[in-house]
Amino acid sequence: MVRKGKGKMADVLIPRLAIIGVGLIGGSLSLALKEAGAVGEVVGCGRGKPNLEKALELGVIDWYSRDPLNAVRDADVVFLATPVKTLATVTKELLPGCKSGAIITDGGSVKGAVAEMIEPLIPEGIHFVPGHPIAGTEKSGAEAAFPTLYRGKRCILTPTENTDPEALALVEKMWELAGSEVVKMSLEKHDRVLASISHLPHMVAYSLVNAVGSYDHYEENILEYSAGGFRDFTRIASSDPTMWRDIAETNRDGLLEMMEQFETYFAELKADIAEGNSEKLFEFFNRSKQLRDAIL
Repeated sequence: MVRKGKGKMADVLIPRLAIIGVGLIGGSLSLALKEAGAVGEVVGCGRGKPNLEKALELGVIDWYSRDPLNAVRDADVVFLATPVKTLATVTKELLPGCKSGAIITDGGSVKGAVAEMIEPLIPEGIHFVPGHPIAGTEKSGAEAAFPTLYRGKRCILTPTENTDPEALALVEKMWELAGSEVVKMSLEKHDRVLASISHLPHMVAYSLVNAVGSYDHYEENILEYSAGGFRDFTRIASSDPTMWRDIAETNRDGLLEMMEQFETYFAELKADIAEGNSEKLFEFFNRSKQLRDAIL
């Protein structure tokens, strides 16, 4: 256990917050809540000591422990920010250290599988609130964290019939103080929506980079000629492969549905190009432009 001095334990929303996985998501939540004066003390926990030391140095956390049981002891809220497929294992490890009344919440990009794995583990007196802040960059680690990551973004909470109303209200307030607009929806709707707006674009970006990178018509790697458009479009392909492997596996149904939808439209575009149909090409591009412009 390493301490840098305790945070102020004044009348704050969360006297003690434990963050399991101090990277971009967890670290940015800590910094946002510190800036808002909503948290008293932030404890970090993770496997990598250098990252935890950096988080301590940068003021992202107030102290850390690599032992989950010690990290969550006396924590009012425990925020899980580890890859989706590890969340249940991590929860099982830390539950014996949680005090009565503690709230466990997460930032996983898939909610159905997460709730299905975690809710059966939660004992009476401990509360679980599934959540997902829709924000991020392709960077990772404590150094990537910044306090305005969630400002003006949405955070989706997916309460179930087992979710405690008071715990839900506190987590909602936490994300509002971090700068987010909080939206509640069902587990299934969340996973279908995210498959569309987040998971599919990542699959497309990864596929595009692989397709261009493996093009062997010329001796040199043509990726070296990529300019702003290609780099901007494929930026998200630099995201953590472990995280995206887990998302692809745990949101399989929603993702496959959207990949089929994408394949339908890509096939339409391919046919229009093959036919040299100028009118259809213009209609296809114009329809896309109008839909894209409408969200700006």
